[in-house]
Amino acid sequence: MAGSDPVDIRNWQRRPDGITTSGKLEPHDPARLAAIGVRHVVNLALDSHPEALAGEAALLAAEGIAYTHIPVPFDAPTPGHVAALAEALAAQPGPTHVHCIMNFRVTAFFYLLDCAAGVPEAEARARMAMVWNPLEDERAPEAWRVLVRGEG
Repeated sequence: MAGSDPVDIRNWQRRPDGITTSGKLEPHDPARLAAIGVRHVVNLALDSHPEALAGEAALLAAEGIAYTHIPVPFDAPTPGHVAALAEALAAQPGPTHVHCIMNFRVTAFFYLLDCAAGVPEAEARARMAMVWNPLEDERAPEAWRVLVRGEG
């Protein structure tokens, strides 16, 4: 990677597998992602969210970055959304950046993907909890606890 991680992006994280994650992107962030070698961005936020980046697909395309949008309603995540993320990660060459508005959806989904890939549960949970743990956040919609517990 040519540049250094733009750690000032909301809740920026670099996973052990090299995938980067964050909360919302700003208009100048696609160029910054391109500068560190990102070639694919997956967005889990709704376009209708007030903090969503308008024209995100076009801004990323202008930097040569592929874009996948998997809109996940914050109050209604499903195992299908997690599967769609896994498919998107497998379908495009990396490096990949995955984001939403706060990095909450992303970290919870990666918890599930990590567990499915054989990462010890305690390690996967610690990775998730670096940003958000819906099992401990009483403000989290119940749908997140159900999903993360594997009950959904």
